Amino acid sequence: MAKLHNTCACGSGIDFESCCGRYISGMQQAPTAEKLMRSRYSAYVLGDEKYLLDTWHHSTRPGALALQQDTSLKWIGLDIMVTANGLENDTEGTVEFVARYKINGKAERLHEVSRFCKEQGKWYYLDGDLKT
Repeated sequence: MAKLHNTCACGSGIDFESCCGRYISGMQQAPTAEKLMRSRYSAYVLGDEKYLLDTWHHSTRPGALALQQDTSLKWIGLDIMVTANGLENDTEGTVEFVARYKINGKAERLHEVSRFCKEQGKWYYLDGDLKT
């Protein structure tokens, strides 16, 4: 698994260990849907398939992601556009984001509205609708 530099890849502007690192390491649970979204983006940057699958709701989770197979993909930035609900006392939330990446040197973007749910105090990614 790759290591992130000091500043967290999620775009928060703070260091990885104080930001997404504490969730990915399992030391804490992400308290909001947005923080889970940010930590999942950082996990994609790291290639941490286990964290991604662990935070994916069992009803929609794939069997595997095969992140290590695509070495031509490089994640380069995350912008959170809109969040709705998904706060500490909520049980559902959505996060609209744009994730930028390069594949074989060509810049691309993933624009999605992701749905999250909270069960037994833990946030999970449910699914998302791609935007064009």
